Amino acid sequence: MANKIPRVAVREQDPAVRATNFEEVCYGYNDEEARLEASRCLGCKRPRCVEACPVNINIPAFIAELTKGDVAAAAEVIAADSSLPSICGRVCPQETQCEGSCVLGVKGEPVAIGKLERYVGDWHLAHGDVADSRRSASNGRRVAVVGSGPAGLACASDLAKMGYEVTVFEALHKLGGVLVYGIPEFRLPKDKVVAREIDTLRTLGVKFETDVIVGRTVTVDSLMDEEGFDAVFIGSGAGLPRFMGIEGENLNGVVSANEFLTRANLMHAYDDVYDTPIYVGKRVVVVGGGNVAMDAVRTAKRLGAEATIVYRRSEAELPARREEVHHAKEEGIEFRMLTNPTRVLGNDKGWVRGVSCVRMELGEPDESGRRSPVVVEGSDFDIECDVVIMALGTSPNPLLKRTTAGLETNRRGCIVTDEGGATTRRGVFAGGDAVTGAATVILAMGAGRRAARSIDEYVRGKYAAE
Repeated sequence: MANKIPRVAVREQDPAVRATNFEEVCYGYNDEEARLEASRCLGCKRPRCVEACPVNINIPAFIAELTKGDVAAAAEVIAADSSLPSICGRVCPQETQCEGSCVLGVKGEPVAIGKLERYVGDWHLAHGDVADSRRSASNGRRVAVVGSGPAGLACASDLAKMGYEVTVFEALHKLGGVLVYGIPEFRLPKDKVVAREIDTLRTLGVKFETDVIVGRTVTVDSLMDEEGFDAVFIGSGAGLPRFMGIEGENLNGVVSANEFLTRANLMHAYDDVYDTPIYVGKRVVVVGGGNVAMDAVRTAKRLGAEATIVYRRSEAELPARREEVHHAKEEGIEFRMLTNPTRVLGNDKGWVRGVSCVRMELGEPDESGRRSPVVVEGSDFDIECDVVIMALGTSPNPLLKRTTAGLETNRRGCIVTDEGGATTRRGVFAGGDAVTGAATVILAMGAGRRAARSIDEYVRGKYAAE
């Protein structure tokens, strides 16, 4: 029986070797491994995995095509719902979504849906496009998309398939948003995967303009009133870092994970060919426990530092993906759980020399359902380090709010929308981290797809009324 076949392990770089390079950690499945793993799927009549997928990929259908050896057909199935399979297969938290809902996981190991999606996505990138056949005839309507991250790309892809002329405006000099500046090369190769996924959108007719800061170079108003776009989608992400507000955060050697990862990823600070400044010293402490914290601490390790995670709750509460925590531990990252910084210590030249911390214990659950950390009195101690990286989450840049009349935001600076992504400004839609605050790639994609449907409804209604 299919469920008696053990889950096929994915091949990976040796931890001792990969901790010194930026090459991809996981090698993925080969043809034989993919078909064997696909054969484990039970093909449930009411697939819970599909319901748990934010973009509702028809998972049993694409896996069924894989078991028959028809990878092209599997790619067609995925393309109906996702424009970024090679990316999602690598970075989505499958263990809490599709794989977390797989019935095989009740008594054993779930089907490796993410690794199979990656296999199909990579095959598609290597063997040609399946998406251009899904494009409808042009309807003559134009939509502007602000930001080329996962929300913007998903929205642009769906709108292009519907026949819209879509232009994506990106503030940075490279396309991809958080996929390029936030996620390290060893988790998501930029040229091999991200750039090629974006090329797929170009085959749909999507146009891209870089170095355009909406709110500065152009505004939402000018895009609609002067450049003639029928609607605007804001997928500008959440790039404004948060800090703790503790003494010593202004010392040299304290940086946000956002800045640190942008220097390393987008600006190639890890590559000797580039002369991008980045400082790790001998010892780095990363404050936080999410995926961004794991990316930062693993990057610091690869840059030659002794790297430590400091997190105020226990390991059970770590919000990072289990796979990322596992990989970090394999690579020699130290985890200091139930520990919270109270002050950053500096030397007489204004540089970091350590962090003062207190030990924590878990009390009653807070509004998120996680047990609240409580200070253990008299437990103060210091950790020596040269760099402190704050990975405490991010919020949206306030620029768009300030330059777009009628665009409502909440107290966290996130754009307020309805379920379909419509903002309080007519003709303007939003989704992804700009609406939710920092979240996952797949949730941003789901929001982009929902907004695309809402934009289509809005534009068709607008012209029907004229």
